[in-house]
Amino acid sequence: MSRMKFMNTEIDNLTMQETLQAIDQLIQENKSAYVVTPNVDHIVQLETSKELKAVYENASLILTDGKPLLWIAKWYGTPIKEKISGSDLFPLLCDMATKKGYRLFFLGAAEGVAAKAAENLANKFKGLQVVGTYSPPFGFENNQMEMDKIKSMIKESKPDILIVGLGCPKQEKFMYHYCKELGVPISFGLGASFDFEAGNIKRAPRWMSNHGLEWLYRITQDPKRMAKRYLVDDRKILGLAIKYRKEN
Repeated sequence: MSRMKFMNTEIDNLTMQETLQAIDQLIQENKSAYVVTPNVDHIVQLETSKELKAVYENASLILTDGKPLLWIAKWYGTPIKEKISGSDLFPLLCDMATKKGYRLFFLGAAEGVAAKAAENLANKFKGLQVVGTYSPPFGFENNQMEMDKIKSMIKESKPDILIVGLGCPKQEKFMYHYCKELGVPISFGLGASFDFEAGNIKRAPRWMSNHGLEWLYRITQDPKRMAKRYLVDDRKILGLAIKYRKEN
């Protein structure tokens, strides 16, 4: 099996190609699977959040999103094959969906962003079926009418793939609590992927991503929101890396 213990979670140690095959298999099985893509921020949050821990324990696929986690795994002597970032996976998923006729629903991001992402991706992948998009208002998760509306939209659209871009931990909790009820074969929490595909936020140049410097680029794009996350909260990863190495 591909699943291995890593720090405070488990990881499916797969290449991108193996990941796409596993996703296709899960769609065929149609058991309302969901996929999480841990990065440094998730690992830090997992240390203190029981709910996020439960989300991870029930995920069908756990894919490593972030070079620093690959470095830590290498330091532990248990290397991870490949970085599977959500924003790299998303267009490949759309390509596969186009070829196999899978239907997608996009939930998340600011108003109009998911729709713009769908438009851009449909231009890129001729025949892509995005059967619905919705960008819910802030605080929607505490509004029962809004939640009922979202669930109805998704159920009526009957997608094979649900992409949730609400940021961590909101998107992970949404999938954990509602994926069975929604009955979608597979759901993904893909954070900023809608913004990238809509052209709202620029992705870091490939060389920065490959050298684990995407965080630095993200800070320059959105300093108000990202500086605290990367420079304060995520520094805790150093202590956690040492803690879990001793337990290895």
